[in-house]
Amino acid sequence: MFGISPLGWLHTLGSLPAIPLALYMLLRYGRITPRNGAGIAYLVSMLIGAVTVFVVAHQPASYGIAAATLLLLLTGYSVAHVPFAARASSYIETICLSLSVFLLMVPTVSETLRRVPDGHPLVTDPTSPLLLGALASLGVMLLVGLALQIMGLRKKSRR
Repeated sequence: MFGISPLGWLHTLGSLPAIPLALYMLLRYGRITPRNGAGIAYLVSMLIGAVTVFVVAHQPASYGIAAATLLLLLTGYSVAHVPFAARASSYIETICLSLSVFLLMVPTVSETLRRVPDGHPLVTDPTSPLLLGALASLGVMLLVGLALQIMGLRKKSRR
């Protein structure tokens, strides 16, 4: 179904929980919060997705996205433990983890549009206006979201 191999299903189903977890944390806390249950589950799901890309991917860009995602997760989840980054740690953490959500959503949207409905996908060409518009919308959401998150962190730090 959808031309996905068993390893592809492991990748898809393993990383799928990261989407509602990210949405929950963004709505509840205004950012991805790494030190709670939802944050830990997000990390596990993202790690499953990012690591399995190296086994299932067919396009070189996929490896770059996976490597960048792993780097962002490592930085976002560890920066709070770096003493010299204490003042900037919440900003670095927020930016890195928001970028990880963006890197999750880019291939999710692209692959969904290129595979659904099964046998007659909405998009067959990588230059399709629908695909490019969806990806541009993700970019706008990232920029607006990051701006709001940074303003929220600045407001919180002034209290």
